[in-house]
Amino acid sequence: MIILETGRLRLRAWVETDRELFAEINSDPAVMEFFPFRRTRAEADALFDRSIRETGFGFFALALRENDAPIGFCGLARTDLEPHLPDGTVEIGWRLAVRHWGKGYVTEAARALLDYGFSERKLGEIVAIAVPANTRSTAVMTRIGMRPDFKRDIDHSGVPDTHPHLRRHVLYATTAEGWRRDGSAAKR
Repeated sequence: MIILETGRLRLRAWVETDRELFAEINSDPAVMEFFPFRRTRAEADALFDRSIRETGFGFFALALRENDAPIGFCGLARTDLEPHLPDGTVEIGWRLAVRHWGKGYVTEAARALLDYGFSERKLGEIVAIAVPANTRSTAVMTRIGMRPDFKRDIDHSGVPDTHPHLRRHVLYATTAEGWRRDGSAAKR
């Protein structure tokens, strides 16, 4: 099932042949630099099995349109961060295999997903969170028209005490109105 396509990319449901790439990005130290853990193969497989059944919101396979080869994931998901973020808050997120970094793929996919979220799913706001030191992700957030909302930064409850440097997360957000007003949709 194809969710959407851009000039170079396809966001689609996961398929069994994506399992290797999924395990790779969830265990790669560079990809997972700002997460307190890397997943073992068994943990990645279990998460993949849950992801393959997701419908609606979720983190979808990000593939090259030319050959449908998976390169990572990107998606919109409901957060589970109460009391920091209200129930129903939708977050945009991504991970990409290192060999595909620096080509603008995440920016291209994320812009298309924001447009999809506001136009098709009729969302009022979409947020993104990252560790402040994760400048690659915060740069993408800025490029796609999201703005920091420092009053809503959080100490992520899912980060163990063994990784205090990863606990603080900055929050970026954009609204449907801001997306249309700022012309971000036209930049796709």
